[in-house]
Amino acid sequence: MDSKLTAQLTADGSLTFFSSEFGETFHSCQGAKTEAHLKFVETTQIERVARKPKIKLLDVCYGLGYNTAAALEKVWAVNPNCQVELIGLELDINTPIIAIESISNLWHNLQIVEILTQLATSHEVKTDKLTARLIIGDGRKTIATIKNSGFQADAIFLDPFSPPKCPQLWTVEFLALVAQCLKPDGRLATYSCAAAVRSALLAAGLKIGATTPVGRRSPGTVASFTATDLPPLSLQEEEHLQTRAAIPYSDPHLCDSAAEIIQRRQIEQQSSSLEPTSRWKKRWLF
Repeated sequence: MDSKLTAQLTADGSLTFFSSEFGETFHSCQGAKTEAHLKFVETTQIERVARKPKIKLLDVCYGLGYNTAAALEKVWAVNPNCQVELIGLELDINTPIIAIESISNLWHNLQIVEILTQLATSHEVKTDKLTARLIIGDGRKTIATIKNSGFQADAIFLDPFSPPKCPQLWTVEFLALVAQCLKPDGRLATYSCAAAVRSALLAAGLKIGATTPVGRRSPGTVASFTATDLPPLSLQEEEHLQTRAAIPYSDPHLCDSAAEIIQRRQIEQQSSSLEPTSRWKKRWLF
């Protein structure tokens, strides 16, 4: 096993991994498989989307492959004949390989296991109802290739490590490219409710809503170009977007280090006339 990843059992019996490189687990302790279903598959309304004859999915930060597995399982349970085109983006070539044993224990559908195994090892799968690619590399570069190809997803799973640990994949510039890969009626889901992330999604032209917390106290975020059926933000969340916490991460040339991106944002926050986030916290009794 990759020495940077350590297996951890979660409450629903599924395995996640702790990354020493980022200092975080891939999932909360409540359950890795549970998160894939609730935070991503349900939030993007895959059950509704799957009724189409053909759909496209984009898994940003494919990681262990759980979100992809959960989505494919739901799609073919709803519509066994649905034609799926899927693209996964992942930085670490070893992570999907390490997850293969976990996938085989979690998903009893052998077809799903075979697909994820092949994706992890050969990075491409083509069957009578699936065309899938796993693209390895810096997501800031690979997303531009996807956007330029004209790929338009019915659902996007946005699942990097947290903004303070991996700001490169939460910047205004990166999320603008991600948004351009979403269909006009598609949905994007992420576990993050950070004001900086939400303001970046808004800057990309998306409408946003809050999703039910899973495995933590804070909600996630769902985004779409249309506000139809999006669960509204609370007053507390709306006010959070008017504080310095909402100043987004920026990476103008999509090549800066995490430290540079964080420092740039800190400088902007210090000179901002927006309400200090500490005042907002005090008002809401954090």
